[in-house]
Amino acid sequence: MKKIAIVGAGPTGIYTFFSLLKQQTPLAVSVFEQASEAGVGMPYNNEDNSRMMLANIASIEIPPLFSTYIDWLRSQSESHLARYGVQASSLHVRQFLPRILLGEYFRDQFLKLVAQAKKQGFEVQVHESCRVTDLEVTSENVRLWVEGDPASERFDLAVIATGHVWPDEHDTPRAFFPSPWSGLMEAKIRACKVGIMGTSLSGLDAAMAVVVQHGTFTEAEDKRVLFNLDRGSEALKIVLMSRSGILPEADFYCPIPYEPLRIATENAINNEIAAGADGLLNRVFRLIAGEIELADPRWSERISLGTLDADSFAGAWFAARKKHDPFRWADANLQEVERNKRDRLTVPWRYAILRLHEAVQEIVPHLDQQDRQRFDAGLARVFIDNYAAIPSQSIRRLLALREAGIISILTLGPDYDMEIKQQQTVISTDENTYEFDVFIDARGQRPMKTKDLPFPTLRKQLETTDDDIPDVGDNYTLLEPACARGRIAFGALPYLMHDQPFVQGLTVCAEIGAAMAKAISQPAIRSRRRLPFIDM
Repeated sequence: MKKIAIVGAGPTGIYTFFSLLKQQTPLAVSVFEQASEAGVGMPYNNEDNSRMMLANIASIEIPPLFSTYIDWLRSQSESHLARYGVQASSLHVRQFLPRILLGEYFRDQFLKLVAQAKKQGFEVQVHESCRVTDLEVTSENVRLWVEGDPASERFDLAVIATGHVWPDEHDTPRAFFPSPWSGLMEAKIRACKVGIMGTSLSGLDAAMAVVVQHGTFTEAEDKRVLFNLDRGSEALKIVLMSRSGILPEADFYCPIPYEPLRIATENAINNEIAAGADGLLNRVFRLIAGEIELADPRWSERISLGTLDADSFAGAWFAARKKHDPFRWADANLQEVERNKRDRLTVPWRYAILRLHEAVQEIVPHLDQQDRQRFDAGLARVFIDNYAAIPSQSIRRLLALREAGIISILTLGPDYDMEIKQQQTVISTDENTYEFDVFIDARGQRPMKTKDLPFPTLRKQLETTDDDIPDVGDNYTLLEPACARGRIAFGALPYLMHDQPFVQGLTVCAEIGAAMAKAISQPAIRSRRRLPFIDM
C-alpha cells in the first residue's frame, strides 16, 4: 500500500484527499494539520476570523464534496444558522455567508472523507495540532519530521498543501499587524486612529474586526445597514488607504457556470503563445478587445476601446471611479448590482472580463520581462479588480461606517513611505504625513520563493537548482532536483503565484487537488513555468 502524506488540511488538502479516493487501489494516507481541527483551513477557522467576515464565494461556485454547500446549510438547524445571523428561510445558492460557517462545512466534509476512505480500505491517520518541521527527498522516498519527534516517517509521495503564509505577529510591535491574520482577531483595539493598508475585502474585514469591538451593526427592513457606536468609543477613526484610493465593486450577477469565450479561446491564446514572446501581450490584447467588443459594443464605443492598448486599458477601466467620491460610487454601484440581481441581468462587459482572466493567465509564463511588467501594471489590475468584487453586505457595512463618521479613504499615490515605530506607524507622501496609533497591513498574500520554504532540508535541496521558485509540472509535482520528481506535489498557493497571478479561490484548490492526486500514478508531462522568476 503506497503511503501518502498530506501536509495541510485546508481546502487544497481536502480536495486532494477527495480525489485520492478515486484511486483503484487503497492507499495509506496521513494528514498533518498544525491547527487544532483538520479540515477547516485558515481562511475559515474561528481563530483567525470573526462572524462579521464574509466568504467571497457562494454555494453555486464551490466545488461540491459529498454534498453541496447549500444542501449542507439546509440540513442545519434554524437555531444554529441564527448564531451567524443567517435565516434558514432565506438561503439561496448565490448568498455570501460568514467564513466560519463555510469552515464548519469543510470540517464536516473532511470527517466524511475520513470515514469513506476507511470504508474503501484506505489506511488513514489524522494528526491534528501537529506541525511538520522538515521534509527530505531521498532516492527511494520522502522523509517527514514533525515537531516534538526526532524520528522521521517515510512516504512515497508528500503533498504540500500548506495554504496562505502570513507574517508572525511576534516579530512586530503590538501597534502594528503585518496582516489581518497575524493576531488581530484576539487583540483588543482601543478607540484610536487606525490605519489599514489596502481597500479590498481584506482591508474591509480588518476594519470590521476593529469596529465590532466598539459598536454594533443593525439592519433595516430595506436592507440598509446602520452602525451604532458605543459610548466612550468616539475617538475611533479608521482610514483605509491604497495607491489608487479605489474601492472594489459589489459582486455582480452572471451566469454560472461561465459561458464559453468566442474569440479569446484556449486555442486562440495557445496559437499566440506558440508564435513567440515577441509582441505576445499586444497580440493577446487584440483578442481581449475583440471578445469585449463582441460582448458589449455600446460599452466598447463609450470607452473608445478601439483606441486602447494593453497599457491604456486599465486607465479607461478605472476612469469613472477615479472621478467620483469612492463612497458615492460604492453606493451607486450597490444599487445597480442589487437591481441586476433582482432582474437577473448580466452586464456584458463585466462578465467578459471575468471569463477572460483565467484564459489570459496562461500567457504569463511566456511573457518577456518588459511585457510581464506591463501586464502587472495594467491588465492584471483590471482582472483582479473584476474577480475580486465583494459581497453587497460588505459594501452596506462600509457605507454604514461612513455614515457614522468612522471611516475614510486615503489616496496615497504612487510614492509613499511607511515607518513602523513601537507605538505608532507613520505614512508619508509627497504632500502630507499621517500618524496612526494602530496599523494593519491588509494587502493580501504575497508571492513566496524557495528561500521562504519552512522545511529546511527540502529548501536546501531546491536551492541546489539555483531556481528562485519551485519548478513544478502540470500535476504540480517538483521537476527539480531530479530526486524530487514524482515524490513531492507542490500545491501551496503562495509559491504558485509567480506564473499564476490569479491563483486563488476554492475552484482553483479543487483543480490543484485533482491534479496532485494523479501524481501517485502519472508522471508530470511538462513544466508549468518556462521563464525564470522576475523580481518585480
